[in-house]
Amino acid sequence: MAATQAEILIVEDDEVIMGTLAYNLARQGFEVSRATTAAEGLRMARKLRPDLILLDIMLPGESGIRVCQRIREEDEDVVIIMITAKDAEEDKVRGFEAGADDYVTKPFGMKELVARIHAHLKRSDAGHRGRVLEAGDLSLDTKNFVAKVGGEPLSLRLKEFELLAALASDPGELKSREELAKEVWGHAGVGSSRTIDVHIRRIRAALEKKSAYDYIHTARGLGYRFEPVPRRERVATPPPE
Repeated sequence: MAATQAEILIVEDDEVIMGTLAYNLARQGFEVSRATTAAEGLRMARKLRPDLILLDIMLPGESGIRVCQRIREEDEDVVIIMITAKDAEEDKVRGFEAGADDYVTKPFGMKELVARIHAHLKRSDAGHRGRVLEAGDLSLDTKNFVAKVGGEPLSLRLKEFELLAALASDPGELKSREELAKEVWGHAGVGSSRTIDVHIRRIRAALEKKSAYDYIHTARGLGYRFEPVPRRERVATPPPE
């Protein structure tokens, strides 16, 4: 689906911001739907299954963080961009931990927001380089977004898959957070937050449950590199006497 044909759901209780967003996005060719409360946003997300959701963090009835969590539990593919006046690092981390793909702080420029929307939709629609990456017991089908460990499916969200693929595509190469942000999110802005770290933590947790290898290694203060290193055999706990 081309970006200009995509459907965007705006969940925002400020009438002025809602009107500005809806008007400008409609001019860009997007199909725009509106919701002003948490409950309405959830209902419309389920009904419409939009391509992208612009979600305010402060909503009547329930926080945008909780709304994001509930939407993400039901839809792994929809792009969620949080829009809020909160600029604290912890608020951003909470948003990303809830499953948000990006975070824009008010006041924001429409050109920047539209550029981010196009970048996310393009990545969501087009996929990666269209090849299979294999290392250790891990296999990544970057065309079909399928991850497997030892032949068994590995559950990853879209951005987690993209981040792992970005690292795995250049094994042994150290990549900074800014480089990874540009490659996965399309811009370096998220690299200044703990966004990358949050996603890396999730990927590691998913891999540790199934894989016999450690794949992602941290260079403190510099970034991350991908290299399959077999884990040491764990000493079995002796049976009780």
